Amino acid sequence: MDSSISDALLHAMHTLSPEFVAIRQDIHAHPELAFEERRTSDLVAERLAAWGYQVHRGLGGTGVVGTLRKGSGSRSLGIRADMDALPIQEATGLDYASRHAGKMHACGHDGHTAVLLCAARYLAESADFNGTLHLIFQPAEENEGGALRMVDEGLFTLFPCDEVYALHNSPGLPVGQMTISAGPLMASFDRATVTLRGRGAHGAMPHHGVDPMQCAASITLGLQSIVSREIDALKSAVITVGSIQAGEAYNVVPETAQLKIGVRTLDSKVRTLVEQRIREFIAAQAQSYQLQAEVIYERKYPVLVNHAAQTETARQAAIRLLGAENVLERPPTMGSEDFAYMLEHRPGAYIRLGNGTGEDGGCMVHNPKYDFNDQALPIGAAFWTHLVQSYLS
Repeated sequence: MDSSISDALLHAMHTLSPEFVAIRQDIHAHPELAFEERRTSDLVAERLAAWGYQVHRGLGGTGVVGTLRKGSGSRSLGIRADMDALPIQEATGLDYASRHAGKMHACGHDGHTAVLLCAARYLAESADFNGTLHLIFQPAEENEGGALRMVDEGLFTLFPCDEVYALHNSPGLPVGQMTISAGPLMASFDRATVTLRGRGAHGAMPHHGVDPMQCAASITLGLQSIVSREIDALKSAVITVGSIQAGEAYNVVPETAQLKIGVRTLDSKVRTLVEQRIREFIAAQAQSYQLQAEVIYERKYPVLVNHAAQTETARQAAIRLLGAENVLERPPTMGSEDFAYMLEHRPGAYIRLGNGTGEDGGCMVHNPKYDFNDQALPIGAAFWTHLVQSYLS
């Protein structure tokens, strides 16, 4: 792809983008939480159908898949965008700020949806390719595993994809840049709910009770020794006690205490070891304090691993579009992403799209003042378009 072609494609996307900026801001004003994305999926399905896509609805409850076939090629490509919002009260003060209290697009999924819709229109109306394209609009990325539900309900059986890709905006990375790296890129996410059961008592006579609070405090501090003393220092693990709930009064030894623990790792063996040691450590602590302990351990998102060949495919597409100086490597992060489930079933890659720096797109995601940077929209759409045309050539 020579510079004149990449310039023409970027120009075409900038020309199209005002329509999709308006769509993005409309979605932003009407955020919907996991598995509630009915208005958003209606909008997506209506647009795709109008552009000639075959539209399938219902996978994952509110998921939408748009299929477009051109030519007689046998190759097939999947591209995913997420649609759900977060339970956060928006504080941006924007004209198009959330109209629903306690709900907000604080991670840019409104932008991801609009980026893919922009590419979808261009690909249907103006692009040549030879094969099958599946555009996957996924519900419930935020902690609820919408990708897994779509896969379990037959996503890749109904819509065979040789490869699958997704992108996410990246605050702090300048608009016009992308990061693409092979291997483990984002951490697994697991959670443990621990209930400690003792015996309540008057606070003035604690010897009549069995206090779960001291054990909860000991567990909170002691769990960190698993990371600092049992995990290879060259590997990564994070254990976070995010909640301790027990008692309501100043002068009562509570009957029970509950801890909510988040666990993140970048290696499947480390993931298994950490789970084992958390269970063993809590059981031993509970016994030492004469308590009963119940541990409900849930394996949530797996490690997101970019496949080497597909990462290189994406990298070369980005370089041809933006220039090598604007396509960077990025070290792994301990955040999690349920696109990992799709990458367990099909080869592919997850890409970061610059959202801007400072006051212009630099606010971190999951923040009440975050907003997707609309300047990034045509760049993301151009990348998807070029990747499709290159892969299905």
